[in-house]
Amino acid sequence: MNTMQEVMIDKVVVNIGVGQTGDRLNKAMKVIEMVTERKPTPTAAKKSVREFNVRPGMTIGTKVTLRKESAFTFLKKAFYAKDFKIATYSFDKQGNAYFGIPDYTEFEGLKYDPDIGIFGMDVAIVFKRRGGFRVARRRTRRKALSRSIRVSKDEAVKFLDEKFGVKTV
Repeated sequence: MNTMQEVMIDKVVVNIGVGQTGDRLNKAMKVIEMVTERKPTPTAAKKSVREFNVRPGMTIGTKVTLRKESAFTFLKKAFYAKDFKIATYSFDKQGNAYFGIPDYTEFEGLKYDPDIGIFGMDVAIVFKRRGGFRVARRRTRRKALSRSIRVSKDEAVKFLDEKFGVKTV
């Protein structure tokens, strides 16, 4: 196989949506920092939701983007919390994977803290090939990705099975 066709992880995004600012958002930031060992950034609302008193620009969540080795170490912990199983509907057509973890205490070594409470999180894994993705992101002569450069769902499933021992259910 051509080494430039090799599938790899581009990034892992860990997200906690709180829906409000204040103390609960600070607790979510503390949880995401405990789990990922990285400093989180707050995320802002894009639309207004009248029922929830959410306005555009209001910070309602937090996220962390992990790359390279930190992404691999976090995914080992996250798949341990999910018992190394992921649903087939968690993959999209581009081969990216999305799953949720209902409680941060499912991670190995973390215990429930009554001051924090219970927080779940969403995990998004973005796959890419070693060569070719620059075509869609470069500044000059930007082009759409051909089908041979894109990562398929089957390739993403195979990658997770080989690298992490994750079974699709």
